[in-house]
Amino acid sequence: MRSNGSDKLSARKIRDGLGTRFVGQNVVYRECVASTNALAKDLADEGAPEGTLVIAEEQTAGRGRLGRPWLAPHGSSLLMSLVFRPRLQFSRTPQVSMICGLAVCDAIRQTTGLLAQLKWPNDILISGRKTGGILTETCGGSQYPQYVVVGIGLNVNLDPQTLPTHFAATSIARELGQPLPRLQLLQELLYRVEARYLDVCAGVSPVNDWSAALETLGQRVHLTTMRGSWVGVALAVDEEGGLLLRLDNGQTKRVLAGDITLSEH
Repeated sequence: MRSNGSDKLSARKIRDGLGTRFVGQNVVYRECVASTNALAKDLADEGAPEGTLVIAEEQTAGRGRLGRPWLAPHGSSLLMSLVFRPRLQFSRTPQVSMICGLAVCDAIRQTTGLLAQLKWPNDILISGRKTGGILTETCGGSQYPQYVVVGIGLNVNLDPQTLPTHFAATSIARELGQPLPRLQLLQELLYRVEARYLDVCAGVSPVNDWSAALETLGQRVHLTTMRGSWVGVALAVDEEGGLLLRLDNGQTKRVLAGDITLSEH
């Protein structure tokens, strides 16, 4: 499923014709890193400007939420992190992650025609199978966060058969039936991230759009958190990204983070 050598990325290629004001205009490209999020956080600590893109062809210690490994053969995927410095109250910083998820769905639809959806809280799905994920890390400040780093891993030309079966993953190329030039998708993604981010910074909430993109809502789910497990119907999400779950006893439970699977009962 891997595309040919012309698909190789570079900082120059990414910036050429990008059309953004700041997102992706400062590019840190690496053939291989331990983790794009870790490098982005180091650069943010050193004063990297807002919109800095850290992108790699391969990660040796890529991770998803809860420290899970993220596996992707060299050159097969988009493995990237973005640095944001939003002047937002801490309660609104989850909206930065929301807009990145929405931008991924927008970009996939625009470049391929495929319908991508989101699974609460941070998975990207095509045909109900995981195609990507988002890992957001916030560094504290006083009134506003010092910075927010959003990591995005997206299976583009990856062959899902190279992954362990329990990953239950797919890729854009698998769903499309052919390889996809990663540069085209990346530039579309960066453009849409910036547009949605500027809206959030102007006070526009992305929650309605995010809610509409979540395949989780309306489903009977099994939710597991560090504090326990529950079964119920996923009703809605709120401005902070919390999930409202209607339990079988009629109570409504609000959860900010956890793992969801569809419930058979």
